[in-house]
Amino acid sequence: MRQSSMPGGHGLVLSGGGARGAYQAGVLRGIADVLGDEANRAPFRVLTGISAGAINATYAAAGGAAFGTATEGLWELWRQLRMERVIRTDFGTLSSLGLRWMFNLGIGGSSGNKQHSTHLLDASPLRDFLREQIDAEAIRHNVRSGILRGVAVTATSYASGTAITFFDAAPDVQPWARTARMGQRTALELHHVLASAAIPILFPPVRVGACWYGDGGVRMTAPLSPAIHLGAASVLAIGVRYQRPDEQTRELNEGNTMRNVTLADIGGTMLNAAFLDSLEADAERMTRINSTIGLLNDDQKRQQMSPLHVLPVLMIRPSQDLGALAAGQLANFPSFMRHLLRGIGASEDAGSDLMSYLSFDPAYTVPLLELGRADAHAQRSNIEAFFTN
Repeated sequence: MRQSSMPGGHGLVLSGGGARGAYQAGVLRGIADVLGDEANRAPFRVLTGISAGAINATYAAAGGAAFGTATEGLWELWRQLRMERVIRTDFGTLSSLGLRWMFNLGIGGSSGNKQHSTHLLDASPLRDFLREQIDAEAIRHNVRSGILRGVAVTATSYASGTAITFFDAAPDVQPWARTARMGQRTALELHHVLASAAIPILFPPVRVGACWYGDGGVRMTAPLSPAIHLGAASVLAIGVRYQRPDEQTRELNEGNTMRNVTLADIGGTMLNAAFLDSLEADAERMTRINSTIGLLNDDQKRQQMSPLHVLPVLMIRPSQDLGALAAGQLANFPSFMRHLLRGIGASEDAGSDLMSYLSFDPAYTVPLLELGRADAHAQRSNIEAFFTN
């Protein structure tokens, strides 16, 4: 393996997706398999993530040069993850949250109550679980020592609607500001990761400094950009969206009929829009930019205000629909939560997209781990080429 000649080397970009993040962990384990002994020589010097991808990226970053070892730990994290380690599903907690929503909606502002409902689920177990798993001090050490050039997670500011990328990086990396997104240097802590993974409406907002934040996938329209700002010379991105063949897309839309639509259908579609589309669009945009730059000669590139160079991007996507794989998972949800999901239209054969984000159970996550690892092995030649160019 040869690191790129650019200062940032190879970059890793991980998108969001709730329980679908298990797929990314499987792909990373597969990449370590492909690299063999080279996996423990810091193959990625820039790691960035959003939502579940922020969890995976920071866990891998804490491993530093021992990437192969870190992927083994990440695999085990997802393999052992249970619903109760992510959210509280007991009757008392769920009913209390539901009653609070009913009170706020029914009474409105007439009661003078300023404690408004902001979430449907109590994610306090996730905070405790990740505190055991993510070593923030190790991330800082790996950046300071130069093992890593930069690590970043992105969250959405509820104060401004801006996608804020919290990053720790080499001294020459400068903060940035673009339309609706900016980079802010900081020592990464657990609350930054929790903020990035706080799915709106479902999970509670997370306070960072003086502001409240939610999931980074909501406003980040250019998920490749943090890795570029941190100096990555090439990017490997792992998405969680199955890319249907064009003919299959036409068949689905021409022959599909619905008797009615449920909240489960709407919720699944909205989460797909937040977590799946941005990375795909950004990768397509980067491909077009690379093609355009490839048409310029060296003199034309030097005449630009900023130096131009092609940024190689390797996308690894699921070979199967991760939403469809969640069909039948309703039976694995705790009883009262299963009751609530049925109330918004989920069933054993409906609402699978929504359930795919919340199915924190080995019955779903283990097949995703195995699929990710198999998909990485299937792209062995592309992965080897990525790390040798």
